Amino acid sequence: MSKKPAVAVIGAGLGGLAAGIKLKEAGFDNVTILERAAKVGGTWRDNSYPGCCCDVPVALYQFSFAPSLKWSHLFPRYNEVQQYTEDLADNFELRQHLHLDEETKSAVWDDTHAVWKITTSKGKTYEAHAIVAALGQLNRPALPNIEGRQSFDGPAFHSARWDHSVDLKGKRVAIIGSAASAVQIIPEVAKVAGHLSVFQRTPNWLVPRLDRAITEEEKALMMTAPHVAMMNRDLIYQSSDYLFWQAFSWTNEGRAAYTRVALNHLAGQVADADLRKKLTPTYPIGCKRILFADDYYPTLMRDNVSLITEGIDRITPSGIDTKDGKKHAFDVIVYATGFETTGWHWSVDVVGKNGKRLNDQWKNRPQAYLGITVANFPNMFVLYGPNTNLGHNSITFMLERQVEYTVKALSELHATNATAMDVTEMAQTRFNKTLQEDLAKTTWADPHCRSWYKNEHGDITQNWSSHTRDYAKATERVDWADYAIRPSRPLAAE
Repeated sequence: MSKKPAVAVIGAGLGGLAAGIKLKEAGFDNVTILERAAKVGGTWRDNSYPGCCCDVPVALYQFSFAPSLKWSHLFPRYNEVQQYTEDLADNFELRQHLHLDEETKSAVWDDTHAVWKITTSKGKTYEAHAIVAALGQLNRPALPNIEGRQSFDGPAFHSARWDHSVDLKGKRVAIIGSAASAVQIIPEVAKVAGHLSVFQRTPNWLVPRLDRAITEEEKALMMTAPHVAMMNRDLIYQSSDYLFWQAFSWTNEGRAAYTRVALNHLAGQVADADLRKKLTPTYPIGCKRILFADDYYPTLMRDNVSLITEGIDRITPSGIDTKDGKKHAFDVIVYATGFETTGWHWSVDVVGKNGKRLNDQWKNRPQAYLGITVANFPNMFVLYGPNTNLGHNSITFMLERQVEYTVKALSELHATNATAMDVTEMAQTRFNKTLQEDLAKTTWADPHCRSWYKNEHGDITQNWSSHTRDYAKATERVDWADYAIRPSRPLAAE
Protein backbone atom coordinates (compact mmCIF):
# COMPACT_ATOMS: atom_id res chain seq x y z
CA MET A 1 0.00 0.00 0.00
CA SER A 2 1.53 3.31 -1.07
CA LYS A 3 -1.01 5.85 0.12
CA LYS A 4 -0.45 6.86 3.71
CA PRO A 5 -3.36 7.36 6.11
CA ALA A 6 -5.22 10.61 6.57
CA VAL A 7 -4.37 12.43 9.81
CA ALA A 8 -6.28 15.26 11.49
CA VAL A 9 -4.37 17.55 13.85
CA ILE A 10 -6.59 19.43 16.29
CA GLY A 11 -4.95 22.70 17.29
CA ALA A 12 -2.34 24.92 15.65
CA GLY A 13 -0.18 25.95 18.56
CA LEU A 14 3.45 24.89 18.74
CA GLY A 15 2.54 21.23 19.22
CA GLY A 16 0.07 21.06 16.36
CA LEU A 17 2.44 22.84 13.99
CA ALA A 18 5.30 20.48 14.92
CA ALA A 19 3.01 17.51 14.26
CA GLY A 20 2.06 18.88 10.86
CA ILE A 21 5.68 19.49 9.93
CA LYS A 22 6.95 16.07 10.94
CA LEU A 23 3.99 14.19 9.47
CA LYS A 24 4.59 15.89 6.12
CA GLU A 25 8.30 15.11 6.29
CA ALA A 26 7.42 11.45 6.83
CA GLY A 27 5.24 11.40 3.71
CA PHE A 28 1.83 11.92 5.28
CA ASP A 29 0.44 14.34 2.71
CA ASN A 30 -3.21 14.03 3.70
CA VAL A 31 -2.93 16.16 6.85
CA THR A 32 -5.69 18.47 8.02
CA ILE A 33 -4.95 20.99 10.80
CA LEU A 34 -8.07 22.34 12.49
CA GLU A 35 -7.75 25.53 14.52
CA ARG A 36 -10.57 27.31 16.39
CA ALA A 37 -8.95 30.76 16.14
CA ALA A 38 -8.18 33.02 13.20
CA LYS A 39 -4.43 32.61 13.62
CA VAL A 40 -1.94 29.93 14.61
CA GLY A 41 0.04 30.31 17.83
CA GLY A 42 -2.04 28.85 20.65
CA THR A 43 -1.15 30.36 24.01
CA TRP A 44 1.17 32.92 22.38
CA ARG A 45 -1.71 34.17 20.28
CA ASP A 46 -4.03 34.37 23.28
CA ASN A 47 -1.67 36.03 25.76
CA SER A 48 -0.62 39.57 24.90
CA TYR A 49 -0.56 41.22 28.32
CA PRO A 50 2.12 43.83 29.15
CA GLY A 51 5.44 42.13 29.87
CA CYS A 52 4.32 38.76 28.45
CA CYS A 53 7.41 36.65 28.03
CA CYS A 54 8.47 33.01 27.99
CA ASP A 55 10.24 31.94 31.18
CA VAL A 56 12.31 29.32 29.31
CA PRO A 57 15.51 30.44 27.53
CA VAL A 58 14.95 30.79 23.82
CA ALA A 59 17.80 28.38 23.12
CA LEU A 60 15.54 25.64 24.52
CA TYR A 61 12.11 26.96 23.61
CA GLN A 62 12.51 26.91 19.84
CA PHE A 63 12.34 23.54 18.10
CA SER A 64 15.66 21.84 17.39
CA PHE A 65 14.62 21.38 13.75
CA ALA A 66 13.69 25.06 13.28
CA PRO A 67 16.21 27.44 14.88
CA SER A 68 15.61 31.16 14.40
CA LEU A 69 17.73 34.29 14.62
CA LYS A 70 14.80 36.64 15.18
CA TRP A 71 14.97 36.68 18.97
CA SER A 72 15.81 39.93 20.73
CA HIS A 73 16.43 38.57 24.26
CA LEU A 74 17.55 35.40 25.99
CA PHE A 75 13.93 34.91 27.08
CA PRO A 76 11.62 35.43 24.09
CA ARG A 77 8.82 37.99 24.13
CA TYR A 78 5.30 36.77 23.37
CA ASN A 79 5.09 38.56 20.01
CA GLU A 80 8.36 36.97 18.91
CA VAL A 81 7.11 33.47 19.76
CA GLN A 82 3.86 34.25 17.95
CA GLN A 83 5.84 35.34 14.89
CA TYR A 84 7.88 32.14 15.21
CA THR A 85 4.68 30.07 14.92
CA GLU A 86 3.64 32.08 11.85
CA ASP A 87 7.08 31.44 10.34
CA LEU A 88 6.73 27.70 11.02
CA ALA A 89 3.44 27.67 9.14
CA ASP A 90 5.01 29.54 6.21
CA ASN A 91 8.46 27.98 6.03
CA PHE A 92 7.19 24.41 6.24
CA GLU A 93 4.27 25.03 3.84
CA LEU A 94 1.51 24.25 6.31
CA ARG A 95 -0.92 26.94 5.12
CA GLN A 96 -2.52 24.60 2.60
CA HIS A 97 -3.33 22.20 5.46
CA LEU A 98 -4.67 24.82 7.88
CA HIS A 99 -8.37 25.32 8.51
CA LEU A 100 -8.54 28.46 10.65
CA ASP A 101 -11.64 29.73 12.44
CA GLU A 102 -12.87 26.14 12.52
CA GLU A 103 -13.25 24.70 15.98
CA THR A 104 -13.46 20.95 16.39
CA LYS A 105 -16.68 20.13 18.23
CA SER A 106 -16.53 16.33 18.26
CA ALA A 107 -14.37 13.41 17.18
CA VAL A 108 -16.09 10.02 17.14
CA TRP A 109 -14.34 6.72 16.50
CA ASP A 110 -16.08 4.52 13.89
CA ASP A 111 -14.94 1.04 14.88
CA THR A 112 -16.45 -0.61 11.82
CA HIS A 113 -14.44 1.43 9.35
CA ALA A 114 -11.54 2.27 11.72
CA VAL A 115 -11.76 6.02 11.16
CA TRP A 116 -12.37 9.12 13.24
CA LYS A 117 -15.37 11.19 12.20
CA ILE A 118 -14.83 14.84 13.06
CA THR A 119 -17.46 17.58 13.20
CA THR A 120 -16.50 21.26 13.34
CA SER A 121 -18.15 24.54 14.28
CA LYS A 122 -18.77 25.24 10.59
CA GLY A 123 -20.93 22.14 10.31
CA LYS A 124 -18.29 20.37 8.23
CA THR A 125 -17.31 16.75 8.72
CA TYR A 126 -13.95 15.13 8.15
CA GLU A 127 -12.76 11.55 8.25
CA ALA A 128 -9.28 10.66 9.40
CA HIS A 129 -7.58 7.39 10.20
CA ALA A 130 -5.75 9.03 13.08
CA ILE A 131 -6.06 12.20 15.12
CA VAL A 132 -3.37 14.20 16.89
CA ALA A 133 -4.91 16.17 19.75
CA ALA A 134 -2.79 19.30 20.21
CA LEU A 135 -5.27 21.20 22.35
CA GLY A 136 -2.78 22.35 24.97
CA GLN A 137 -3.59 22.97 28.60
CA LEU A 138 -3.09 26.58 29.66
CA ASN A 139 -5.78 28.07 27.44
CA ARG A 140 -8.99 28.10 29.49
CA PRO A 141 -8.86 31.15 31.80
CA ALA A 142 -9.95 30.47 35.37
CA LEU A 143 -11.85 33.25 37.10
CA PRO A 144 -12.10 33.17 40.91
CA ASN A 145 -15.36 32.43 42.66
CA ILE A 146 -15.58 35.73 44.53
CA GLU A 147 -18.88 37.17 45.68
CA GLY A 148 -19.92 40.15 43.57
CA ARG A 149 -17.42 39.52 40.80
CA GLN A 150 -19.94 40.51 38.14
CA SER A 151 -20.97 43.70 39.95
CA PHE A 152 -17.84 45.78 39.35
CA ASP A 153 -18.66 48.91 37.33
CA GLY A 154 -15.26 49.38 35.68
CA PRO A 155 -13.33 47.30 33.14
CA ALA A 156 -12.41 43.84 34.42
CA PHE A 157 -10.66 41.13 32.44
CA HIS A 158 -8.42 38.07 32.68
CA SER A 159 -4.73 38.40 31.85
CA ALA A 160 -5.11 35.94 28.97
CA ARG A 161 -7.87 38.09 27.46
CA TRP A 162 -6.17 41.44 27.90
CA ASP A 163 -8.32 44.40 26.91
CA HIS A 164 -5.91 46.70 25.07
CA SER A 165 -8.64 49.32 24.65
CA VAL A 166 -8.40 50.11 28.38
CA ASP A 167 -5.90 52.88 29.13
CA LEU A 168 -4.30 52.24 32.53
CA LYS A 169 -2.44 55.54 32.69
CA GLY A 170 -3.10 57.21 36.02
CA LYS A 171 -5.75 54.63 36.97
CA ARG A 172 -6.28 52.79 40.23
CA VAL A 173 -5.59 49.20 39.18
CA ALA A 174 -6.10 45.96 41.10
CA ILE A 175 -4.32 42.80 40.04
CA ILE A 176 -5.70 39.68 41.68
CA GLY A 177 -3.00 37.03 41.67
CA SER A 178 0.77 36.97 42.05
CA ALA A 179 1.98 33.95 40.11
CA ALA A 180 3.56 33.39 36.69
CA SER A 181 1.61 35.92 34.61
CA ALA A 182 1.31 38.44 37.42
CA VAL A 183 5.06 38.77 38.04
CA GLN A 184 5.43 39.82 34.40
CA ILE A 185 2.41 42.12 34.29
CA ILE A 186 2.95 43.97 37.56
CA PRO A 187 6.28 45.69 36.71
CA GLU A 188 4.83 47.00 33.43
CA VAL A 189 1.49 48.19 34.82
CA ALA A 190 3.25 49.91 37.74
CA LYS A 191 5.05 52.16 35.25
CA VAL A 192 1.80 53.75 34.08
CA ALA A 193 -0.84 53.22 36.79
CA GLY A 194 -1.67 55.96 39.26
CA HIS A 195 -1.70 53.27 41.93
CA LEU A 196 -1.42 49.50 41.64
CA SER A 197 -2.68 47.10 44.31
CA VAL A 198 -1.47 43.49 44.13
CA PHE A 199 -3.73 40.96 45.88
CA GLN A 200 -1.55 38.03 46.90
CA ARG A 201 -3.11 34.87 48.27
CA THR A 202 0.07 32.78 48.45
CA PRO A 203 3.67 33.94 47.92
CA ASN A 204 5.76 32.19 45.31
CA TRP A 205 9.34 31.00 45.24
CA LEU A 206 11.12 33.30 42.83
CA VAL A 207 14.65 33.17 41.41
CA PRO A 208 16.59 35.51 39.09
CA ARG A 209 15.78 35.37 35.39
CA LEU A 210 19.00 37.14 34.34
CA ASP A 211 17.51 38.21 31.04
CA ARG A 212 19.38 40.41 28.58
CA ALA A 213 19.40 41.39 24.94
CA ILE A 214 21.02 39.08 22.40
CA THR A 215 23.85 40.93 20.69
CA GLU A 216 24.42 41.12 16.95
CA GLU A 217 27.78 39.43 17.53
CA GLU A 218 26.02 36.45 19.12
CA LYS A 219 23.64 36.20 16.18
CA ALA A 220 26.58 36.30 13.77
CA LEU A 221 28.27 33.51 15.74
CA MET A 222 25.14 31.37 15.45
CA MET A 223 25.21 31.84 11.69
CA THR A 224 28.93 31.29 11.13
CA ALA A 225 29.61 28.68 13.82
CA PRO A 226 26.35 26.80 14.41
CA HIS A 227 28.22 23.98 16.19
CA VAL A 228 29.20 26.46 18.91
CA ALA A 229 25.57 27.55 19.23
CA MET A 230 24.54 23.90 19.59
CA MET A 231 27.17 23.38 22.28
CA ASN A 232 25.76 26.37 24.15
CA ARG A 233 22.23 25.03 23.75
CA ASP A 234 23.31 21.66 25.14
CA LEU A 235 24.89 23.32 28.19
CA ILE A 236 21.67 25.22 28.87
CA TYR A 237 19.68 22.01 28.40
CA GLN A 238 21.84 20.05 30.84
CA SER A 239 21.64 22.84 33.40
CA SER A 240 17.85 22.99 33.07
CA ASP A 241 17.49 19.23 33.41
CA TYR A 242 19.72 19.25 36.49
CA LEU A 243 17.18 21.54 38.10
CA PHE A 244 14.94 18.49 38.53
CA TRP A 245 17.24 17.06 41.18
CA GLN A 246 17.88 20.44 42.75
CA ALA A 247 14.31 21.53 43.29
CA PHE A 248 11.89 18.69 42.66
CA SER A 249 13.51 15.44 43.72
CA TRP A 250 12.76 14.88 47.37
CA THR A 251 16.26 15.29 48.75
CA ASN A 252 17.12 17.61 51.59
CA GLU A 253 20.33 18.77 49.94
CA GLY A 254 18.83 19.73 46.60
CA ARG A 255 15.83 21.51 48.05
CA ALA A 256 17.95 23.34 50.61
CA ALA A 257 20.39 24.53 47.95
CA TYR A 258 17.70 25.89 45.66
CA THR A 259 15.81 27.39 48.58
CA ARG A 260 18.93 29.39 49.41
CA VAL A 261 19.09 30.67 45.83
CA ALA A 262 15.54 32.00 46.12
CA LEU A 263 15.97 33.43 49.64
CA ASN A 264 19.20 35.18 48.62
CA HIS A 265 17.38 36.72 45.65
CA LEU A 266 14.61 37.95 47.93
CA ALA A 267 17.02 39.33 50.55
CA GLY A 268 19.13 41.01 47.90
CA GLN A 269 16.18 42.91 46.43
CA VAL A 270 13.87 43.54 49.40
CA ALA A 271 15.35 45.34 52.39
CA ASP A 272 12.11 45.66 54.37
CA ALA A 273 11.78 42.73 56.79
CA ASP A 274 7.98 42.85 56.97
CA LEU A 275 7.66 42.81 53.19
CA ARG A 276 10.17 39.94 52.95
CA LYS A 277 8.07 37.96 55.41
CA LYS A 278 4.95 38.46 53.27
CA LEU A 279 6.88 37.32 50.20
CA THR A 280 8.41 34.19 51.77
CA PRO A 281 6.51 30.96 51.05
CA THR A 282 5.87 28.42 53.80
CA TYR A 283 5.62 25.45 51.43
CA PRO A 284 8.66 23.56 50.02
CA ILE A 285 10.33 24.99 46.96
CA GLY A 286 9.19 23.37 43.72
CA CYS A 287 5.78 22.46 45.13
CA LYS A 288 4.25 25.18 42.98
CA ARG A 289 5.73 26.59 39.79
CA ILE A 290 9.05 28.33 40.46
CA LEU A 291 8.98 31.83 39.00
CA PHE A 292 11.76 33.71 37.25
CA ALA A 293 11.92 37.51 37.48
CA ASP A 294 14.46 40.28 37.94
CA ASP A 295 12.10 43.25 38.35
CA TYR A 296 9.12 41.93 40.36
CA TYR A 297 10.45 42.48 43.89
CA PRO A 298 11.77 46.00 43.16
CA THR A 299 8.36 46.92 41.70
CA LEU A 300 6.63 46.06 44.98
CA MET A 301 8.72 48.74 46.72
CA ARG A 302 7.55 51.55 44.44
CA ASP A 303 5.53 54.34 46.08
CA ASN A 304 2.57 53.67 43.79
CA VAL A 305 2.39 49.92 44.51
CA SER A 306 0.78 48.11 47.46
CA LEU A 307 0.96 44.41 48.30
CA ILE A 308 -2.28 43.26 49.93
CA THR A 309 -2.22 39.87 51.62
CA GLU A 310 -5.56 40.02 53.43
CA GLY A 311 -8.14 37.77 51.84
CA ILE A 312 -10.78 39.19 49.51
CA ASP A 313 -14.25 39.24 51.02
CA ARG A 314 -16.22 40.50 48.03
CA ILE A 315 -16.08 42.62 44.91
CA THR A 316 -18.34 45.66 44.82
CA PRO A 317 -19.35 48.09 42.06
CA SER A 318 -16.58 50.45 43.20
CA GLY A 319 -13.81 48.02 44.09
CA ILE A 320 -12.77 45.25 46.47
CA ASP A 321 -13.56 44.66 50.15
CA THR A 322 -11.05 42.63 52.11
CA LYS A 323 -11.68 40.40 55.11
CA ASP A 324 -10.11 42.92 57.49
CA GLY A 325 -13.03 45.26 56.78
CA LYS A 326 -11.18 47.64 54.47
CA LYS A 327 -12.71 48.95 51.27
CA HIS A 328 -10.43 49.49 48.28
CA ALA A 329 -11.62 51.64 45.36
CA PHE A 330 -10.46 50.78 41.83
CA ASP A 331 -10.95 51.86 38.25
CA VAL A 332 -9.79 48.54 36.70
CA ILE A 333 -9.52 44.94 37.92
CA VAL A 334 -7.20 42.43 36.26
CA TYR A 335 -7.52 38.72 37.06
CA ALA A 336 -4.12 37.03 36.87
CA THR A 337 -5.68 33.88 38.24
CA GLY A 338 -4.37 31.18 35.96
CA PHE A 339 -6.15 28.50 34.00
CA GLU A 340 -8.38 25.48 34.35
CA THR A 341 -5.97 22.58 34.43
CA THR A 342 -6.47 19.58 36.71
CA GLY A 343 -9.99 18.92 35.42
CA TRP A 344 -8.65 17.78 32.02
CA HIS A 345 -12.02 18.61 30.50
CA TRP A 346 -11.51 19.13 26.79
CA SER A 347 -13.71 21.40 24.72
CA VAL A 348 -13.83 18.64 22.09
CA ASP A 349 -16.24 15.75 22.70
CA VAL A 350 -13.99 12.77 21.97
CA VAL A 351 -15.84 9.45 21.76
CA GLY A 352 -13.83 6.24 21.49
CA LYS A 353 -14.62 2.54 21.38
CA ASN A 354 -17.98 1.38 22.67
CA GLY A 355 -19.17 4.96 23.05
CA LYS A 356 -16.64 5.83 25.78
CA ARG A 357 -16.13 9.54 26.21
CA LEU A 358 -12.68 10.85 26.99
CA ASN A 359 -14.02 13.53 29.34
CA ASP A 360 -15.80 10.83 31.33
CA GLN A 361 -12.78 8.52 31.39
CA TRP A 362 -10.56 11.36 32.58
CA LYS A 363 -13.07 12.80 35.05
CA ASN A 364 -11.51 11.36 38.22
CA ARG A 365 -8.05 10.14 37.25
CA PRO A 366 -6.69 11.38 33.93
CA GLN A 367 -4.26 8.82 32.57
CA ALA A 368 -2.40 8.20 29.36
CA TYR A 369 0.39 5.90 28.29
CA LEU A 370 3.58 7.97 28.00
CA GLY A 371 1.17 10.90 28.10
CA ILE A 372 0.46 10.20 24.42
CA THR A 373 -1.98 7.32 23.85
CA VAL A 374 -5.15 6.49 25.79
CA ALA A 375 -6.82 3.11 26.20
CA ASN A 376 -10.17 2.84 24.37
CA PHE A 377 -9.22 5.60 21.92
CA PRO A 378 -7.48 3.92 18.95
CA ASN A 379 -5.25 5.93 16.65
CA MET A 380 -5.42 8.97 18.90
CA PHE A 381 -2.20 10.70 19.91
CA VAL A 382 -2.14 13.43 22.54
CA LEU A 383 0.44 16.21 22.71
CA TYR A 384 1.05 17.77 26.13
CA GLY A 385 -1.11 15.09 27.68
CA PRO A 386 -1.37 13.92 31.30
CA ASN A 387 1.95 13.89 33.17
CA THR A 388 4.01 15.55 30.44
CA ASN A 389 4.14 19.03 31.97
CA LEU A 390 7.47 20.16 33.43
CA GLY A 391 8.62 22.20 36.37
CA HIS A 392 12.00 22.47 34.66
CA ASN A 393 13.44 22.52 31.13
CA SER A 394 11.25 23.15 28.07
CA ILE A 395 7.87 21.80 26.98
CA THR A 396 9.02 22.06 23.35
CA PHE A 397 11.49 19.24 24.07
CA MET A 398 8.59 17.09 25.28
CA LEU A 399 6.47 18.04 22.26
CA GLU A 400 9.23 17.00 19.87
CA ARG A 401 9.52 13.59 21.53
CA GLN A 402 5.74 13.12 21.44
CA VAL A 403 5.55 14.06 17.78
CA GLU A 404 8.44 11.73 16.94
CA TYR A 405 6.68 8.89 18.76
CA THR A 406 3.43 9.61 16.91
CA VAL A 407 5.12 9.62 13.50
CA LYS A 408 6.99 6.39 14.27
CA ALA A 409 3.79 4.68 15.38
CA LEU A 410 1.77 5.75 12.35
CA SER A 411 4.62 4.93 9.96
CA GLU A 412 5.04 1.42 11.36
CA LEU A 413 1.28 0.90 11.42
CA HIS A 414 1.16 1.85 7.76
CA ALA A 415 4.18 -0.30 6.87
CA THR A 416 2.54 -3.40 8.34
CA ASN A 417 -0.77 -2.66 6.61
CA ALA A 418 -2.53 -2.57 9.98
CA THR A 419 -5.58 -0.44 10.51
CA ALA A 420 -5.61 0.56 14.19
CA MET A 421 -3.58 0.58 17.39
CA ASP A 422 -5.02 0.87 20.88
CA VAL A 423 -2.89 0.89 24.01
CA THR A 424 -4.03 -1.84 26.39
CA GLU A 425 -5.55 -1.10 29.78
CA MET A 426 -2.84 -3.27 31.35
CA ALA A 427 0.01 -1.30 29.77
CA GLN A 428 -1.56 2.03 30.66
CA THR A 429 -2.17 0.97 34.26
CA ARG A 430 1.37 -0.40 34.60
CA PHE A 431 2.91 2.78 33.23
CA ASN A 432 0.89 5.04 35.51
CA LYS A 433 1.52 2.90 38.60
CA THR A 434 5.26 3.28 38.13
CA LEU A 435 4.84 6.96 37.30
CA GLN A 436 2.92 7.74 40.49
CA GLU A 437 5.43 5.75 42.58
CA ASP A 438 8.22 7.91 41.15
CA LEU A 439 6.22 11.10 41.63
CA ALA A 440 5.68 10.16 45.28
CA LYS A 441 9.40 10.81 45.77
CA THR A 442 9.16 14.40 44.55
CA THR A 443 8.33 17.66 46.27
CA TRP A 444 4.94 17.70 44.49
CA ALA A 445 3.82 14.82 46.73
CA ASP A 446 4.62 16.70 49.93
CA PRO A 447 1.46 16.56 52.11
CA HIS A 448 1.70 20.33 52.61
CA CYS A 449 1.88 20.95 48.87
CA ARG A 450 -1.25 22.19 47.11
CA SER A 451 -0.90 23.16 43.48
CA TRP A 452 -2.48 22.75 40.06
CA TYR A 453 -0.12 19.84 39.49
CA LYS A 454 -2.23 17.69 41.82
CA ASN A 455 -5.94 16.88 41.61
CA GLU A 456 -8.49 16.55 44.41
CA HIS A 457 -7.72 12.85 44.79
CA GLY A 458 -4.06 13.56 45.47
CA ASP A 459 -2.89 12.25 42.11
CA ILE A 460 -0.19 14.28 40.40
CA THR A 461 -1.75 14.37 36.95
CA GLN A 462 0.32 17.09 35.33
CA ASN A 463 4.03 16.55 35.71
CA TRP A 464 6.60 14.17 34.34
CA SER A 465 8.42 12.31 37.10
CA SER A 466 12.07 12.67 36.10
CA HIS A 467 14.60 14.23 33.75
CA THR A 468 13.45 15.03 30.24
CA ARG A 469 16.18 12.76 28.89
CA ASP A 470 14.40 9.90 30.68
CA TYR A 471 11.26 10.84 28.78
CA ALA A 472 13.24 10.82 25.54
CA LYS A 473 14.43 7.30 26.35
CA ALA A 474 10.91 6.13 27.22
CA THR A 475 9.52 7.38 23.89
CA GLU A 476 12.38 6.53 21.55
CA ARG A 477 10.66 3.35 20.31
CA VAL A 478 7.12 2.01 20.09
CA ASP A 479 6.66 -1.11 22.22
CA TRP A 480 4.05 -2.91 20.18
CA ALA A 481 3.50 -5.46 22.94
CA ASP A 482 1.68 -2.69 24.81
CA TYR A 483 -0.85 -2.22 22.01
CA ALA A 484 -3.77 -4.14 20.61
CA ILE A 485 -3.34 -4.09 16.84
CA ARG A 486 -6.05 -4.54 14.24
CA PRO A 487 -4.23 -6.02 11.26
CA SER A 488 -4.71 -6.65 7.59
CA ARG A 489 -6.97 -3.97 6.25
CA PRO A 490 -5.81 -1.06 4.09
CA LEU A 491 -5.70 2.33 5.72
CA ALA A 492 -6.12 4.25 2.49
CA ALA A 493 -9.09 6.59 2.57
CA GLU A 494 -12.10 5.32 0.64
